[in-house]
Amino acid sequence: MSYGERPYWDMSNQDVIKAIEEGYRLPAPMDCPAGLHQLMLDCWQKDRAERPKFDQIVGILDKMIRNPNTLKTPVGTCTRPISPLLDQSTPDFTAFRSVGEWLEAIKMERYRDNFTAAGYSSLESVARMSIEDVMSLGITLVGHQKKIMSSIQTMRAQMLHLHGTGVQV
Repeated sequence: MSYGERPYWDMSNQDVIKAIEEGYRLPAPMDCPAGLHQLMLDCWQKDRAERPKFDQIVGILDKMIRNPNTLKTPVGTCTRPISPLLDQSTPDFTAFRSVGEWLEAIKMERYRDNFTAAGYSSLESVARMSIEDVMSLGITLVGHQKKIMSSIQTMRAQMLHLHGTGVQV
């Protein structure tokens, strides 16, 4: 689903372990249907007794294959937050008029000048950023890189969903 992208960006093993223990789970990869991401989250439950059994996973995947419309469920309908380390409410990116407003919403406004200086003036340009792009802005704190990248991935997913429904972005 992630096309071979490194799942935890450039986090150290210790940072990954700490984040997982604190309840962090990876956001949905780009173009990943919400139902499939929910299955991933279920499989990543800390308590193994709460994880689905193999036959349940096969059954869920079989239902998704037999009814492809279930894969069109809008992103953001998962029952638990995509990333507990981030704000509990996922911002609606269509409500932002600028990169600055988006950075304020995710509490990363300290990097506004970094984005402006690098020419990221639209949310569409931000949505195309990679972890390397974020790092090239001089954002060195791994937690901040992670928070920004997670928000960018969610932004991409919302934009893709809106494009798929014909809504102008």
